[in-house]
Amino acid sequence: MFEFILSFLISFALVFAIMPNVIKIAIEKKLVAHPEARSSHDIITPCLGGIPIFLGILFCSLLLTPIGEWDSLQYILSALVIVFMIGTKDDITELSAGKKTAGLMIAIAILVTRGEVRLEGLYDLFYISGTLPYWLSITFSVFTLLVISNAFNLIDGIDGLAGTVGIIAMLSFGTWFFVVGMAHLGILALAAAGGLLAFLYYNISRTQKTFMGDTGALVIGTLLGVMTVEFIDICSTAAIPAVYRFEHPISVAVGILIIPLFDTIRVFVTRALRGVSPMKPDRRHIHHLLIDSDFSHIQATFVLALVNLFFISLALYLDPVLDLHLILAIEIAAAVGLTYWLNAHARTIKRTKRQIEEAATEAATTTAAAPASVPSQNRQVGQPA
Repeated sequence: MFEFILSFLISFALVFAIMPNVIKIAIEKKLVAHPEARSSHDIITPCLGGIPIFLGILFCSLLLTPIGEWDSLQYILSALVIVFMIGTKDDITELSAGKKTAGLMIAIAILVTRGEVRLEGLYDLFYISGTLPYWLSITFSVFTLLVISNAFNLIDGIDGLAGTVGIIAMLSFGTWFFVVGMAHLGILALAAAGGLLAFLYYNISRTQKTFMGDTGALVIGTLLGVMTVEFIDICSTAAIPAVYRFEHPISVAVGILIIPLFDTIRVFVTRALRGVSPMKPDRRHIHHLLIDSDFSHIQATFVLALVNLFFISLALYLDPVLDLHLILAIEIAAAVGLTYWLNAHARTIKRTKRQIEEAATEAATTTAAAPASVPSQNRQVGQPA
């Protein structure tokens, strides 16, 4: 247990100490994010906050992982180094989506082929049990890792959200890996949580503000993908104490990652239904709906954190009681219902604001036109017009 607590504390201290210098360098070299039309920010902000987060994870895993688990750790770190380089390159000089995806695929290929970070079956999903053929297992695992890494990257749109969701997920996975004795995964998760907590201080700061950028979002997203795959596989197949084994680890993992997973699927589906490319950015993410509903960044993050904890609690409560597909149906129905209400609320607020603006414009126009009729009222009877 000492190593897990130490990994959290060391990573927090390291990131907290390094971050001001990274912010200073980013400002000096103009490595900043500029506000865009769909952005929720209106000031230029440094975007290299992911570099200290990665360094904290790397240092703690190298320092504290037991020698006996290095064979599992080395491929994870190798993949994270590739993801780190892709993210840093994108933050400095923007990469095309194709090049970014190609780089991620190389990192994921290392994970599934060399690191054995692989889903060996569907674990009763769609009522399919048993071991999948190797090529199908590889395909399914690559798809899962790619979706999770990109999904986390897409929620990094307002202050505090990606960091908070990342902390909740990493603490959830890390605690479980600790109790089942998977030291290298527990240390990685706790180091990531500690680094993210330190990052949050600067992410919401008024004087030393920074974003994690693609560097941090892709590294954390890829690491969450690793945690998810290993959690599902180990929980389903490994010899662990029964008290720590979940009946339906897939539904538990969905509960932990409900914010990025559901938001990404919802946005892609709504874009496709509107005849727009699923990859075209817009302001249809859940955090944008909260901002459009007059929530501040911190308030929106707090609301989504509570929602995330609710879904985790729901999944844990229903796990021993219901069938996998019924739990997933309840999770999806709850997410759809909450999002539908939020979307309707955001539209109502927008409509009210528009009506107020139109009324104000009409009143201003009427006031401006009124003086023009004054001369006609002051003319004397019989005076020529």
